[in-house]
Amino acid sequence: MKKKILLVDDEPHFVTTVKDRLEMMGYEIVTASNGKEALEKVDKGVPDLILLDVQMPELDGLEVANRLKSSDKTKSIPIIMLTAKGQLNDVGKAVDIGVKDYIVKPFDPHTLAEKIKAVLA
Repeated sequence: MKKKILLVDDEPHFVTTVKDRLEMMGYEIVTASNGKEALEKVDKGVPDLILLDVQMPELDGLEVANRLKSSDKTKSIPIIMLTAKGQLNDVGKAVDIGVKDYIVKPFDPHTLAEKIKAVLA
């Protein structure tokens, strides 16, 4: 059975590129373009992993991660932050919330693939 990944980012080109690559690797990809939509998608079906951007409209990624990690229903979903924001305070906030990893854009696709495999193992 395919592992389901929720990819959350407000940049359509980025979403298409990452989605295509991950689907070629055998994952089922569900997408959301903002934090509010991400929470709605999780409510409809819990993914095996969430790839989450920090800077987004509606709700930012840190707030989405905080809400997910605060709920008994969703706190066990692993989250990898994918973001252009690499400041140490953002990384620290993400770690405090409980995200599994933090990858700064642009990134090597092989690095992303390895991190996903490690989290889903």
